[in-house]
Amino acid sequence: MIPDGEPATAPLYRDQLVCITGSAITFFHYSFPLLAKKEVPLAGIDFIEARVPSVANGKWRIWGSGNLTTWFPLDASRPRRDRIFVATIRGRRTKIGFTVEDSARVIALLRSRGIDVRE
Repeated sequence: MIPDGEPATAPLYRDQLVCITGSAITFFHYSFPLLAKKEVPLAGIDFIEARVPSVANGKWRIWGSGNLTTWFPLDASRPRRDRIFVATIRGRRTKIGFTVEDSARVIALLRSRGIDVRE
């Protein structure tokens, strides 16, 4: 999956919210109240949904969880984002909801890495 000469830890995409490498995605400002980051191996992701934002799927969820099944890292600009991503992690009940600054680029990148992105 990683092109020749590309280190698994080299950022392929990075913004203020996430960093995606050849082997993992790191969510910044993940935990409450310490703003710690969380790294999830790409191999541990079952699939990711890329949803059109709505009240029901987290458009106004700035940080935390409203339903105890999906946790959202801090993003004060989430209501203005064009996609809400929800990652289902193998072996975990809690999903990770997140946003990015360039959703089209992230969708293409994740798919190029073999991640099942559902729109």
